[in-house]
Amino acid sequence: MALQITVDPDVATAPFEQIRAQIAEQARSGQVPVGYKLPTVRGFAEELGLAANTVAKAYRALEADGVIETRGRHGTFVAAAGDAAGRQAAEAAQTYAQRARRLGLDRAAALAAVEDALRAVYDGEAL
Repeated sequence: MALQITVDPDVATAPFEQIRAQIAEQARSGQVPVGYKLPTVRGFAEELGLAANTVAKAYRALEADGVIETRGRHGTFVAAAGDAAGRQAAEAAQTYAQRARRLGLDRAAALAAVEDALRAVYDGEAL
């Protein structure tokens, strides 16, 4: 099993985002398992024919999302993304609920706003 990433220069999506999305999907699907060691930024950039900063930006975004973790000189690895994603979603939900209450929304209005946002994102309307 190897990380399989392709970057298409002819699409509107930035190369770093293409890398981020593909790694995230492969980690989420289990195609690349938890603990899998990712290539170095420089090595991966050379392999893809991109600037090292492009790959570094993708790695930073993935780390911020909890998909990967850097272990210093030992390298960068796929993290237990489900756990991190769940924690971050719970934190975001808590923050939203507190803000909605401070704004004076009742439970039904707050929930309706969330449902509208989820529908827009998951049904592709906000993409």
